[in-house]
Amino acid sequence: MKAVRIHQFGGPEVLIYESAPVPEIAAGEVLVRVKAAGVNPVDWKVRSGGSRIGAGEPLPIILGWDISGTVEAIAPDVTAFKPGDEVFGMVRFPELGSAYAEYVAAPVAHLTPKPKTLTHVQAAAVPLAALTAWQALFDALDLQPGQRLLIHAAAGGVGHIGVQLARMHGAHVIGTASARNAEFVRSLGAAEVIDYTTTHFEKVVGDLDCVFDCVGTQTQTRSLAVIRPGGKLVGITGQIEPALAKARKIELHRILVHTSAEQQAQIAELIDAGELKVEVDAVFPLHEARNAHELSETRHLRGKIVLEM
Repeated sequence: MKAVRIHQFGGPEVLIYESAPVPEIAAGEVLVRVKAAGVNPVDWKVRSGGSRIGAGEPLPIILGWDISGTVEAIAPDVTAFKPGDEVFGMVRFPELGSAYAEYVAAPVAHLTPKPKTLTHVQAAAVPLAALTAWQALFDALDLQPGQRLLIHAAAGGVGHIGVQLARMHGAHVIGTASARNAEFVRSLGAAEVIDYTTTHFEKVVGDLDCVFDCVGTQTQTRSLAVIRPGGKLVGITGQIEPALAKARKIELHRILVHTSAEQQAQIAELIDAGELKVEVDAVFPLHEARNAHELSETRHLRGKIVLEM
């Protein structure tokens, strides 16, 4: 099969499009013929050597976790799927998922039927971002209807799904985004949008119940000033000094997304019901993975980047 592998850690230039062995499936697994693979910031953080994920794995490795495709073969003990079924999922995270390839061996528990209303390209953009948003809002924050929530990077891969989920749940959503993405974020259900390029958010909002940060440490530290005592902050990257949050009586959470077939199925239902949409910013053929990483590292995206086989 064709795959994109890295033989050393470094910049986008270390991504090599080449032939690789088709993976073998073990008990409880299926072989998926991948139609599309999602690109996430964690992909290039691993590629650069700046992440503990994948550390210690023998090189070369194949990056990526989000896939959408068709079942090619099944292990003898598998009954949940049959060859030809369309599936999608976040595979093996935080272990290596090896999604940048024409075939992926995936545990059955990490896959669910692909949303019928999405193409494979659209479906590949969903799993990691949607599961992250779901787990941040509902597991970590325990978001309640009527609460005032600020989402940083509201137009990004995780953020744009988070806005929709929070709005559906009855929250008053405030998002930070650039001016070019302001109307997009409003269209997703945000009641207010703050242009982070011209306005310091802490000067225009306050007394919030929750903050969902998709940016990093500095933004999280600044966010403490806008959360009411007893409020909550959840971050998916970076880390702040717990003493700062404790001093303001703010509950601090940092999450690492995990696979949940149940949540993934609920997300698929919302998509097929027309209640949740995914935005794809750019699509690259697999052999142009370097270009996809270069774009992702700009951090100025509307939605997701996808590699198409």
